[in-house]
Amino acid sequence: MDKDIGFATTTVPEYDDGLHEKPASSDEHDSGRPFEVAASKTVFERYINRLVINNFGFTLQSGWEGVGLTFQFAWLNGGPAAIVYGAIIAGIGSTLVATALGEMASMDPTVGAQYRWSARFAGKAPEFWGFMQGWITVIAWICNCAAATSISSNTLSGLIIFNNPSYEPKAWHATLFLIALIIVPVLMNLALRRVINYLETLGGILHVIFFVAVVATLTTLAKRSTPEFVFKTLHTNSGWDNPGVAFSIGMLATAYPISSFDGVLHMIDETKEPRKQVPRAMFFATSSNAIMQFAFCVCLMFCIGDEEAVSNSILPITEVFYSATGSKAASTIMTIMMAGICMISNFNVVASVSRLVWAFARDKGLPFHQYFAYIHPTLQVPLPALMLVGTVCCLLSLINLGSSAAFNALIALPTIALYISYLIPILLLTIRQLAGRHPKYGPWQLGRWSIPIKIAAIIYLTYVIVFVPFPSSRPVTNLTMNYAAPIFLGAIFLALGDWFIRGRRTFEVPTAALEWETEDE
Repeated sequence: MDKDIGFATTTVPEYDDGLHEKPASSDEHDSGRPFEVAASKTVFERYINRLVINNFGFTLQSGWEGVGLTFQFAWLNGGPAAIVYGAIIAGIGSTLVATALGEMASMDPTVGAQYRWSARFAGKAPEFWGFMQGWITVIAWICNCAAATSISSNTLSGLIIFNNPSYEPKAWHATLFLIALIIVPVLMNLALRRVINYLETLGGILHVIFFVAVVATLTTLAKRSTPEFVFKTLHTNSGWDNPGVAFSIGMLATAYPISSFDGVLHMIDETKEPRKQVPRAMFFATSSNAIMQFAFCVCLMFCIGDEEAVSNSILPITEVFYSATGSKAASTIMTIMMAGICMISNFNVVASVSRLVWAFARDKGLPFHQYFAYIHPTLQVPLPALMLVGTVCCLLSLINLGSSAAFNALIALPTIALYISYLIPILLLTIRQLAGRHPKYGPWQLGRWSIPIKIAAIIYLTYVIVFVPFPSSRPVTNLTMNYAAPIFLGAIFLALGDWFIRGRRTFEVPTAALEWETEDE
C-alpha cells in the first residue's frame, strides 16, 4: 500500500505480526495528522523476534555485573545489609514497575512510551504533559548513556591501576576513555540490523555463563564471611548516623543497574508482535536480573575477603577476586568478563536512546525535528538521532576535564529522572482505573492485580525518588554534594522554556487512538 508521509510517498509493507498492526512510525500519529519528515524518510521494519527482544532487555540491565562494578558506593552507606536487603527491595520494586509499564505497553505499544502515555492519561493539557515528560525522558536516557559508559571507563582505569600501581590517572585520561567507549557502541549501532540477533543471543548466554563462573570461583576459593556480617552489618561510615538513611542511600546502588527496563519499549517499532513480546521481555529481563543480582550480592558479601583493600580500592570487585584467587591475571580476566557484558549493555543503551530521540523528534518535540526524525532506509537506523546521542555524550565527557564532581552529578541524574518518568504515567493511569475508566487492555493484562501492583510500584518509586538526591557522605562539600536534584530542576526549566518558545506550537502527540472502557462495560 502507498502511504503519504509528509513530503514523499514511500511503500510501506504489510506486517503479519499476529495483530494486523501497521508499523507505529507510519501511523500518522494515530490522529489523522501526517507528520512532516525528510524526503528519504522510511519506516522501521519488524525484524526483532521474541528471543532477541528478551535478551536485549536481559543484557541491557546486566544487573549483577552492574552492582559488582559499582558496589563501593554502598559500602560506606549501609554496607552488607544495604547491599543484600537492598537487592531484595530493588528487585521486587523494579519488577513491579516493569510489570505495570508492561501492561501499558500492551495497551498502547509506542516508542515514545512514558511521554505518550502521560499525554494520553493526563486528561487536560495532554500536549504539555507529553512534552515535559518527553524532555525528562530524553535527557535522562542520554545522561544514562553517559553513566553506563562511565562505569566501563572507571573499570578500565581501575584495572590499569590494579596491574600497574605506579600509574597516576589524569582527568584527560578518563575523558579519552569515555569518548572511546562511547564511539564504539555508536559505530556498532550502524550495523544494528545485521548484528543484533547474534549479539543479543551471545550476550544473553554469556550473561548467565559468566555469572555461574564468577559465583563458582568465589564460593570455591574465597574465605567465608560470617552470616552475622552478611545479614546484620550496617555501615554508617559516610557520616550519615541514621541507620535508615544510610541504608536507603546504599540501597540505591542495587536499584540503578536494574532500573532501565523501559529501554525495551524504545525498540517496539522493530519488534514482532509488540503487544505480546515487549511486556513479557520487560518482565523477564527485570525479574531474572533481580534474582541474579540478589544471588550475586549474597555471594559477594560472603566472599568479600580483605575489607580494608575493598574500602581503599577504586575497583573493589577486582580486590575481591584477588583475595579469592591470589592471581592478578585471574582477577583481571574475571573483571573483564563482567565489563564485556556491560559493553553489550552500552550497545543496547545507545540503540534504545537513539530510538527515543527519534520518536520525540517525530512528534516535533525537539528543535530541528525534521532532521532528527530521519531513518536511513538501508541501515534501518535513525542516523541523525544516533549521531546526536553520541555527540552529546562526548561533549558531556569533556565536563570531566574541568570538574569530576560536575560530571558525576550529570550521571547521577538518570536515576531520579527515569524514576519520575515511570511514576507519572503509572500514577495517571491508576487514578483513571480507580475512577472506573481505563483504556482497553491488551494481551498482557494484570486483571484484579492491576491496581494493587501499580500502587505498590508507586510506593517503591516514591521511596527511591526521595533518597536519590541525598549526598552520599557528610559533611557536605562542593565535591560530595549531590547535584542531581538541582540539575533535574534545570532540565525542567529548559523544557518549560522550549515549550513556551516553540513546543506549544509544534508538538503533536497522539491522544485519540485508544479505545476507553468503563468498569460496567
